[in-house]
Parts: sequence; structure tokens; C-alpha cells
Amino acid sequence: MMLASLASAGDIVVIMAPGAPGLSKDQVTNVYIGRSKDLKPLDLPSSAPARETFYKKATSRDAAQIKALWARIQFTGLGQPPKELPDDAAVKKTVAADPKAVGYIDKASVDNSVKVVLDLN
Repeated sequence: MMLASLASAGDIVVIMAPGAPGLSKDQVTNVYIGRSKDLKPLDLPSSAPARETFYKKATSRDAAQIKALWARIQFTGLGQPPKELPDDAAVKKTVAADPKAVGYIDKASVDNSVKVVLDLN
């Protein structure tokens, strides 16, 4: 049993409010690189290890590349970067309250207040 919990530590999942449709990896990528404005992306702090893991798995880019991309998007007035929240609990709370919000958290933090729409593992 303990091995199962250790194996899931660090697994990243994309979450939305219950009832949300599943998302493909391409859809998640498009939301987090500013190509799609249908959803409101949420981010963890740059100091969170899950952030780097998420961007590598979801967009095949590292966090520095994503930061540079959003700087260009902001400069041209075409959008704002994902809203940064302090931790998994804040992401879950925001996602549960807003059907247009999408975020990512550690799989171990998932509960019935949110729906996993994409497992990045």
C-alpha cells in the first residue's frame, strides 16, 4: 500500500469542475500557450516542482520558454498569462467554483470537488 502512494506522488493531472468534458493534450497545450481563450488557465508558483513537470509534459516546453511566450503575448496585448495560485488547494478551490477554470495539481491532491480531465502520466 505504501508503494502505491509513493508511486503516485508527483503525478500531475489536469482538473476542471465536476461535469466538465475531458480534454486532449493538444487542447490543454493550446490553453496554456495562449492559443485558446475558451478556458481560464491556472498556474502554480514558479517555485513549485509540479509547474516545470506540467509544462514539460503538457507543452513539451520548459517553464522559461513558457514565460518568454507569455511575455510576447502580453506585450502584443493578445492575452494574459495563467493566473498564479499558491498551492494545489487554491487551484482546486478555484476550479471547483468556476466551470471555465482549468488547472493542474498533484494526482494525490484530487478529491470529489474536481474532475480529472487529463492525466499527464
